[in-house]
Amino acid sequence: MPYEPPTHTVERSLRAATGAKTVAGVDEVGRGAWAGPVTVCAAVTGLRRPPEGLTDSKLITPKRRTVLAADLERWVTAYALGDASPQEIDELGMTAALRLAAVRALDGLPVRPDAVILDGKHDYLGSPWRVRTVIKGDQSCIAVAAASVIAKVRRDAMMAELETGPDCVGYGFAANAGYPSPVHKAALEELGPTPYHRLSWSYLDAMPRWRHLKKVRLSAEAAALESGGQLGFDF
Repeated sequence: MPYEPPTHTVERSLRAATGAKTVAGVDEVGRGAWAGPVTVCAAVTGLRRPPEGLTDSKLITPKRRTVLAADLERWVTAYALGDASPQEIDELGMTAALRLAAVRALDGLPVRPDAVILDGKHDYLGSPWRVRTVIKGDQSCIAVAAASVIAKVRRDAMMAELETGPDCVGYGFAANAGYPSPVHKAALEELGPTPYHRLSWSYLDAMPRWRHLKKVRLSAEAAALESGGQLGFDF
């Protein structure tokens, strides 16, 4: 299916409106997976022409995506990755885990960006970052598309490596990257979750044998009370 290649339009607009000199594109992968971390890439590209075929990582074949990611890692001005672990996702919830991974990625850049283009409509970064959200930014913005491809290839490789370990044989991580699939579901039902699974996810509700392992994240109020906090009340 034909697609319009991404451009620097949003980045130029952001530079003009805010005076930003360094703009990072940010995208995540792994949000909907049952296992593995959520991974965020922050990429700074400047205003140069990107490698041929750059677009949203989901629109590129795995073979082409791997080649393109290697090209992009050499082409970008800078990039960095950040992860939030399954345990952090269970403890914090996905929105806070995304922010944690994104901040880790941004902090890993050699220069702190003056502004960030964030894929999607929800700003999960917030203050003090200056953020422009762009729906389908991984298709329309060069820096976000670059971050999308690098993050996807790096996380896929990480999940494939997990499958070679003794804890993860049979789950099909090399093919499904921790996302729902028939092979993944069958392995979960037979073997139960690994140390790399998210235990607060609803997939456990449909698995009576393992349902007792499900973790329920405390609300902020309940967590504060459990730890003896005062929820900010001034007595």
